[in-house]
Amino acid sequence: MKRKNSVSVPVLFAGAFFVSALSAGGAFAKVPDAQINRLGAELTPLGAEKAGNGGAIPEWTGGLSSVPANVADEFSPDKLAPNPFSADKVQFEITGENIAQYGDQLTEGYKALLSTYSSYKMPVYQTRRTCAFPEFVYEATKNNAKVADLTGGGNGVAEGIMGFPFPIPNNALEIIWNHSLRYRAFKLTREFTAAPVTRSGEYELQTVQDEAIIQWANPTKKSAEELDNISLLYIANTVAPARSAGSVILVHETLNRALEDRRAWQYSPGTRRVRRAPNISYDNPGTNSDGLSTSDAFDGFNGAPDRYDWTVLGKSEKFIAANTYDAVLTTYDNLIKPLHINQDVMRYELHRVWSIEANIRPGTRHVYAKRVKHFDEDSWTITGTELYDGRGELWRVQELHGRQDYGVPLCNKGAEIVYDLQAGRYLALALQNEGQPTNFNADELDADRYTPAAIRQLGVR
Repeated sequence: MKRKNSVSVPVLFAGAFFVSALSAGGAFAKVPDAQINRLGAELTPLGAEKAGNGGAIPEWTGGLSSVPANVADEFSPDKLAPNPFSADKVQFEITGENIAQYGDQLTEGYKALLSTYSSYKMPVYQTRRTCAFPEFVYEATKNNAKVADLTGGGNGVAEGIMGFPFPIPNNALEIIWNHSLRYRAFKLTREFTAAPVTRSGEYELQTVQDEAIIQWANPTKKSAEELDNISLLYIANTVAPARSAGSVILVHETLNRALEDRRAWQYSPGTRRVRRAPNISYDNPGTNSDGLSTSDAFDGFNGAPDRYDWTVLGKSEKFIAANTYDAVLTTYDNLIKPLHINQDVMRYELHRVWSIEANIRPGTRHVYAKRVKHFDEDSWTITGTELYDGRGELWRVQELHGRQDYGVPLCNKGAEIVYDLQAGRYLALALQNEGQPTNFNADELDADRYTPAAIRQLGVR
């Protein structure tokens, strides 16, 4: 390796309540009080099954809501969180030779990776249900179950605020919105790295400083109607390599896309001008992705869902990337390898996962004709996707690493890997391995900063 310049059959529906319509096209139904009262009882505050499966999946008992005692001496908010499970041992490994033994518990994406790359393996560890959020998020989520609604034909959310909008979902679109509006703090800043990797393992690190004010989580707001249709204010400033430095993106993410599309601007240091950037959406190439991902594929999925018909496939037990602390604590040279990341530092666990399918809507276009997405039931976060081309062939596989930021507490997503099976290349995103942790308390951020004029000032080479 060289560094340049430096779905099975749906089961287990008991964990959430589906009223009638299991597809996005069905009528939207309110959740009965009897179902809402299950939150915090036999269901977790976010709607997952508290109970284990009598085997590998344990009961949820509250997750990691504070710094564990065994890492308290090492923990610092200014450093990447130490692995509280460093003593855990690999229980077994899944490889291309034993896929059949675990077939029902593997997504189609993992089956493809195991079949395509002889060096790819999945070290499986004890399942630990670490997901936890602040109590006010749980309270807001329960209230959302009573009042939140889809609006704009499923392209927006009304009435709810702060927590997960649909802890007991009625359809696939509500599951997508749980992911899109999941709690990630109110004001945050970070520095992350992206690495488009060639087949031979060469890559050039691209470093971005980004920041966000997540208005959906604004503690001063009482409902979505107070947000002026803006759920998120976001700035991303590319700072390396030198030839890309100074390129800045500004996004005002709209909450009801039926009323208004995402507003986006881009400052180019070459022209020294700020321009509207409607191309930062849908299947346009993603920023700093070297053509290996689309704008709406970052974070598993983002933006308007209106080009697809969405269907719930069901809930099943699947191996997912979870509690991947070691994958963050290693160096880039040890993480990034030819064909795929270093699987020796990865951790997989058996979790219950919701799966949904999106098929391109007649009369619309997208480079992905079909998308299958898998959500960890404890966090509603997308943990993996399969992306299909117009021929119906599996094209790309996304793997999103789950990790509990127990110092917040916050059940969060770490690195994101996009494997292009047809090109034999991959894109590693949201890497923080050799940097600082995310600052989830960036109180200095002000909404007045998120203007085209402000990003021109940032874009200085």
